[in-house]
Amino acid sequence: MNLKIFVAGHNGLVGSSFVKYLNNKGNKVITRDRSKLDLLNQSKVERFFKKNKIDQIYIAAAKAGGIYANKKYPADFIYENITITSNLIHSAYLYGVKKILFIGSSAIYPKNINRKLKENDLLTGLLDETNVYYSISKIACIKMCEAYNTQHNLDCRVVVPCNLYGPNDKFFSINSHVVPSLVHKFYLAKIKKKNAIFIQGNKFDIRDFLYVDDFVAACYRVMNLSKNEYKEKIRTGTFHINVSSGIETSIYQLCKILKKIIGYKGQVNFEKSNKKLVKKKSLNDKLLKKIGWKANVKLFEGLAKTYRNYLNEYKKNKSYF
Repeated sequence: MNLKIFVAGHNGLVGSSFVKYLNNKGNKVITRDRSKLDLLNQSKVERFFKKNKIDQIYIAAAKAGGIYANKKYPADFIYENITITSNLIHSAYLYGVKKILFIGSSAIYPKNINRKLKENDLLTGLLDETNVYYSISKIACIKMCEAYNTQHNLDCRVVVPCNLYGPNDKFFSINSHVVPSLVHKFYLAKIKKKNAIFIQGNKFDIRDFLYVDDFVAACYRVMNLSKNEYKEKIRTGTFHINVSSGIETSIYQLCKILKKIIGYKGQVNFEKSNKKLVKKKSLNDKLLKKIGWKANVKLFEGLAKTYRNYLNEYKKNKSYF
């Protein structure tokens, strides 16, 4: 297509996959490290867009983290996420960007809905208190996209992913999400020949996992709908589309697969956590199916690819352990 596309947040799990995918489609992908473009600086962001004449933006840049980070840095989560997105969306409006894709989060949904979450569940109940500041920032950004579309006729689309995993994840961080943290935990237990490992939480908690390259392919499909098609596909009264594997997986099942892939022979024990974790979080994917897309990478295959990437990263970082 030979479009000039800016990927914001190109070094992360999602952003790096976007860069690879969009390059393979024949686009000219533009990236900038934080040292060269601070997305929190409005004037610098505006100058960047004025100079580069961008056709499309994929917004993967965000401050994200686990329960610990959300508790310790609530102001950072609110300020940085809203500021980054505000600067990008407003600059896109000022300098004629044709299309924008913003990535939301399943954290936008209420915490006590015991079924697959639908797009129109947004703002119908209380949020999970463990990451409420991050959740509110994402909701504000979704509404920002909607507002700029309404007032300025900007073509901004929003996707909300389930639990993403894959290569280039944060395997060694205190803020790692469930898959990278478990990969690291199982591997260390294997090489240290531990007889048992302990995992906090309920093994019957349900999640919805999607390989990152599948997610990126779904985003590309959403971006290539016509403007009218996008409006027609979204639910009445909503502005975003869930992107999901469509398959629910318990934490016990996830651990069973990882244990086999990694070759850990010890016991896996679950212990109660003081953290108030959501028991079930999976996304309704009916809208996604309406646009003719479904996941291709099975969970076992995706986790095996992720583990191979982890081994390469571990070799570079093993001096830390």
